[in-house]
Amino acid sequence: MRRNLIETVLGGVVLLVAALFLVFAYSNASLRTVSGYELTAKFDRIDGLNQGSDVKVSGIKVGTIVSQEIDPQSYLAVVRFSVNPSIKLPVDSAAEVVSESLLGSKYLSLVPGADSKMLQPGQEIRFTQSPINLESLVGQFIFGGKAGAGGSDESGQPPAPAAPSPEDKKPGLPSGTL
Repeated sequence: MRRNLIETVLGGVVLLVAALFLVFAYSNASLRTVSGYELTAKFDRIDGLNQGSDVKVSGIKVGTIVSQEIDPQSYLAVVRFSVNPSIKLPVDSAAEVVSESLLGSKYLSLVPGADSKMLQPGQEIRFTQSPINLESLVGQFIFGGKAGAGGSDESGQPPAPAAPSPEDKKPGLPSGTL
């Protein structure tokens, strides 16, 4: 009987330590939402940015993404987010969607401007930058800087043939003849 009592007490201590660890991890993980004043920003794309994602200034969490929707007239992604009331942002501030790491999650990074006039609750950040599309960059790298494997430039036309170099010219033949 004594052995069962010791195992029960030890099990309770393990559960208590596990609960304390979870409380510590939650409090230090910045998973809490930040309440404050709301701002909006419009982007071409917001790949990987979700409701509840972080809003950071200089790498420090100052807000949370509240909602996302599409503007039916412009087809732009409209992101509403809250910012800590102690953080005042100039009207010429910029917002960009960035990755925490190569395979990490996305967050909204705010870059404060230099204007003396501050954004008011409900206003829109006018300067935005969408996330970089890694698949497109890898494709450009693989296919030698071209947009795809088709070998065409931005206009959709095939590239013009390159002029022959001086080493390609054979003596005694007119210029441009091989």
